[in-house]
Amino acid sequence: MDRGDAARVTQRTPIALTIAGSDSGGGAGVQADLKTFSALGVYGASAITALTAQNTLGVRAIHAAPPEIVRAEIDAVLDDFCVAAIKIGMLANAAIVEAVADALGSRLLTVGEGRPFIVYDPVLAASSGEALAGAGFVAAVKSKLLPLVDCLTPNIPEAARLLDEPAAQSEADLARQGRELLALGPRAVLMKGGHLDGAEAVDLLVTADRVLRFAAPRIASPNTHGTGCTLSAAIAAYVVRGLPLAEAVAAAKFFVSAAIERALSAKLGAGAGPLLQTAPFASADPGGQGRGR
Repeated sequence: MDRGDAARVTQRTPIALTIAGSDSGGGAGVQADLKTFSALGVYGASAITALTAQNTLGVRAIHAAPPEIVRAEIDAVLDDFCVAAIKIGMLANAAIVEAVADALGSRLLTVGEGRPFIVYDPVLAASSGEALAGAGFVAAVKSKLLPLVDCLTPNIPEAARLLDEPAAQSEADLARQGRELLALGPRAVLMKGGHLDGAEAVDLLVTADRVLRFAAPRIASPNTHGTGCTLSAAIAAYVVRGLPLAEAVAAAKFFVSAAIERALSAKLGAGAGPLLQTAPFASADPGGQGRGR
């Protein structure tokens, strides 16, 4: 993936669509995505897949949207707006996965001009541990959705569940599982290594021809709710702004680190608080570029 990926979106109005669940506490899901899009100068549209009653202490209730409503939301946005990138998050159940895949599939027949760039963050559980995906979900994702995805962004537990394997224990495991996920259809896989031990948070971008390593100092903070949502939304936003995928990942990782640092001393609830995606970011950290290996 190079500048050709971004070139097909830079001539259009900077609009991104998030297809994800609503977080009543405002820290993750659609709310985090729209805050991220706005901070990065991209107009955000949304299709809500589920309502969640949650706060900084955890998830209290989940109500999945009817699949036909999810489909109608997506159609309404894509019929009217020139969407350059789509970020997909929580999909809740297999029926919603199929509705999303059907809504997008007929519009994504070619990888040419007019095709939105799709980032999928496969949300399977809340950061507090509550399951956010029902029975048959993984099978539907594999068969229906992954072949449409440009960049898949699983964390270690999500990758393990998608592959039905033990969780990765090393960077070598991350790279191997990334290649296995790549074989399921996405054009690239960003393996998020935040669950590994070490002074750095290391992510690996796996594509057909290389593995790029992205590392940032690990920040000890109680306020990290919505980190995965923010990262994937930022990748989509930076692609909309014209960056090729590797540079978009580097910029997004820098954006997330800054948002975590900004939230270090924030007191927004009694539990684990969200990031603060409040300031515009004109460019990425030039030192954050990934390295091939």
